Amino acid sequence: MKELGLSGVQKGRRYKVTTIGDDALHRPSDLVDRHFVASAPNRLWVADLTYVKSHSGWAYVAFIIDVFSRFIVGWQVSRSLRSDLAIDALEMAIFARGDDLAGLVHHRDRGVQYLGIRYSERLDEAGAVASAGSRGDSYDCALAESFNSLYKS
Repeated sequence: MKELGLSGVQKGRRYKVTTIGDDALHRPSDLVDRHFVASAPNRLWVADLTYVKSHSGWAYVAFIIDVFSRFIVGWQVSRSLRSDLAIDALEMAIFARGDDLAGLVHHRDRGVQYLGIRYSERLDEAGAVASAGSRGDSYDCALAESFNSLYKS
């Protein structure tokens, strides 16, 4: 690779804040407690936002992953971190997996995109239960963070 002027992917060069917590919002309990296992599809989903630098600026990406299959059930890309980014990924996941998701635990971080009224109401309509990790601890949503790292690479 050196002879051809090629180099491997270099991680960790850029940092951008994607999770902005709002202390005034209700926070769901952590129902996962770092146990990222599911006995069947649609029992546990994890969600997260990340960012990538492109030639035309920053792109923000929202993913929702089914823990059982490790399948991406919903995703969305945007130039902004508005709440529609997360909601559109959720709508894709619900459309892909069906409107009745009773018993599903939807785990994510404490960003305002996930704690908003529209997002919470949509989870309730689908029968899902919200779960959120603790503040500032990436291990509480490690499966999603790991996927984000692979996506960026």
